[in-house]
Amino acid sequence: MSETKPSVLFVCVHNAGRSQLAAAFLTHLGTGRVQVRSAGSAPASTVNPAVVEALAEVGIDISAETPKVLTTEAVQASDVVITMGCGDACPYFPGKRYLDWQLDDPAGQGIAAIRPIRDEIERRIRGLLAELGIEARSETTSSACGPKSGGPPADEVE
Repeated sequence: MSETKPSVLFVCVHNAGRSQLAAAFLTHLGTGRVQVRSAGSAPASTVNPAVVEALAEVGIDISAETPKVLTTEAVQASDVVITMGCGDACPYFPGKRYLDWQLDDPAGQGIAAIRPIRDEIERRIRGLLAELGIEARSETTSSACGPKSGGPPADEVE
């Protein structure tokens, strides 16, 4: 762990969808001020291609990412450990903050089903950054992809 940089670990069984989305958003929005990890207890061989596509729509490239195995060391080195509602269990260490974000599983879903999951994860990451006292990158990544077929999501009401 670095001197002042908080460290966050995202955990999901396959480390191919939700945890990859969360890690990508925290890396992008935290602009180097947070140490970011993601892992899974039974990692897939590749990141879900529809998740890669959904992030590319908002200007985030994770095409080179690969799922990683969850280690006790990764948990021990993290200040905050966030499971993604997938039932994965992590080793417990006193003094760590543990959260469970209940999110739909993008596995086997098309891009239209993944967009709302992506957008919800972005909202939660912005909230996490605020809790950590870190100002998020100013531009809104969700707006980077322009209008989607079927109209804007219902939560884009000003």
